[in-house]
Amino acid sequence: MAQTEPSQTESTGAPQTVLDTIGIIRSPYKEKFAVPRQPGLVSTATARLEMLAPYNEPSAFRGLAEFSHLWLMFVFHQTQDKGWNPTVRPPRLGGNERVGVFATRSTFRPNPLGLSVVRLLDMCKDGNKVWLELGGVDLVDGTPIVDIKPYLPWVDSVPGAHGGFAPTPPDLSMEVRFTPAAELACARSHIADLQLFITEVLMQDPRPAYKRKQEEWQQYGVRLYDYNVRFEVFGQLTRVLSIDACDQT
Repeated sequence: MAQTEPSQTESTGAPQTVLDTIGIIRSPYKEKFAVPRQPGLVSTATARLEMLAPYNEPSAFRGLAEFSHLWLMFVFHQTQDKGWNPTVRPPRLGGNERVGVFATRSTFRPNPLGLSVVRLLDMCKDGNKVWLELGGVDLVDGTPIVDIKPYLPWVDSVPGAHGGFAPTPPDLSMEVRFTPAAELACARSHIADLQLFITEVLMQDPRPAYKRKQEEWQQYGVRLYDYNVRFEVFGQLTRVLSIDACDQT
């Protein structure tokens, strides 16, 4: 619930708005690195939205199951303490050219709010508790959700709209290979389609844009689900070297 308080901010003199967290995302992305830059790019990425009291009241979700997709408004909680910048360097422009923050979906905004469209896979109830199973997510684990709205295709998808400096989907020509050890780890995992999920994530080429022109193998690591995934990249080839369970201690 949003509340408009009588106090005013010192910087603008405008009324201050406070947003309640209504739920928390539980996703396979345990860190910001390798999270898809847009929703829907990794089709196998599923997540759970755990609703918080008092917003887990079942009556608040009456009719929601009739919609295939939802809009989620969320907080960039991992970067909100870094403030905002009037200009940013979008990865789509190679990470070098600056444009205005309001012409991007950058995390460094005056208010750290993001908007994401996700598939509604299931709505679950347990007594007075409600949680949503979601697909195609691009949200890091622990992301606070501040609002949910149904996606309406007849108004939210605009034929002939222009995409500015990002008019087409990203290049997904990155080839992803697995070592025998990495393939075996996927086969033994309790996560269904783990190898496909990792492939879809790495096809996005999560490296910083300025590193994509380096002419040598580069090694990286990322935590997905409860695994540490180590991989190396050269040009348009990624090799997954190892997939190890995270230390739970």
